[in-house]
Amino acid sequence: MRILLTTIFDYPHEGGLATHVSTLKKGLEANGHSADVLSFSNIPSWKKKFIAQGPGYVINKLNKGKGQLVNDKKRMQLLAELIKEQQSHYDIINSQDVFATLAALETKLPVVATVHGYYTYEAISRGAIKPDSSEAEELKKIELEAYSRSIANITVDQRIKDYVKKVSERDATVIRNFIDPEPFLKTPNDVRKKLGLPAEAAILFVPRRLTEKNGVIYPLLALREIIKRHPEVVLVYAGTGEQFKAIKKKTAEYNLENHVFMLGSVAHSQMVDLYHAAQITLIPSVHSHGVEEATSISALEAMGSGTPVIAGAVGGLKELIDHRLDGLLFRDRDEKELVHHILYLLDNPLQAKDMANRAQQKIMQLYSHNSASQKFLEIYKKAIQKQSTSSK
Repeated sequence: MRILLTTIFDYPHEGGLATHVSTLKKGLEANGHSADVLSFSNIPSWKKKFIAQGPGYVINKLNKGKGQLVNDKKRMQLLAELIKEQQSHYDIINSQDVFATLAALETKLPVVATVHGYYTYEAISRGAIKPDSSEAEELKKIELEAYSRSIANITVDQRIKDYVKKVSERDATVIRNFIDPEPFLKTPNDVRKKLGLPAEAAILFVPRRLTEKNGVIYPLLALREIIKRHPEVVLVYAGTGEQFKAIKKKTAEYNLENHVFMLGSVAHSQMVDLYHAAQITLIPSVHSHGVEEATSISALEAMGSGTPVIAGAVGGLKELIDHRLDGLLFRDRDEKELVHHILYLLDNPLQAKDMANRAQQKIMQLYSHNSASQKFLEIYKKAIQKQSTSSK
């Protein structure tokens, strides 16, 4: 089978979607199929700048949100042109966002849509469009069209499946996020010196895009209490986003500059080493403008590394982690409970290790890219058959 994976975003880029695509591609190929990625990165630079990014930027200065929508639509148009040029090389398209779905639907190929989140509400959550605006209403209509017209929808957790059903009355299949476990089982490199981290400090690691729904401010708020009992602890962020300035400001306000390290974008190979170097990985996601975390790839990677994980009790994280068995969950925005969990793991390293070992075993058994790609292939086969039958 020849599969084309599509997105209007750059590929690769920072974030779970790109990791999902890369890992799915690897799993599909390991199962004997071909898989290519077509993204905004495949479009010539001059087209990206003058047709999509430039006009969108200017319009957004005049009308916040409208420029974002213009940008996304132009990306869709450019991607559709590329897909049409290359469609003869493929049997099926698996789109990774609603605009990529609509772009792919301009071809005669069957289109399976993977729904990673709540497109409209995530745009609102990150401040790209205004709530209750005409742009928000138009995005909702675009979501409806994409979910309704695709031959099949796949969601990465149950809550997103329910969302797709509510929006479009279409059923979806849940295939939770997954990882390639192998890199996380290898002996890690000593990454502390390379990244300028203290040699002996206990690391609280936040491998997150710095955006509101990821709750990235809460580990910093918790750190004030943690260092009273564990003054050697440092907080390490790996990621970029609109919350960067807020975190820097709070760090200075609390006089925690010696305890907080913001690494920005980090290569995936170094992320693997950071998981191993950390005493605890924090996935502090929160409910934000109707958006909740799906089955976080960062959480899967940390668990696959054998590192204890504390996560926000929202969305797919509640489905992934069995509280007190293979990780800890804290209530939405509950800073005090987060502090309690961090102190418990720091003060009880044997119990922390037991949790981490059980988590690692779970990832190996249930969340590998090989088993997930087989589930995708079954859906692809059914979609191709359905398309063939309906076209006769």
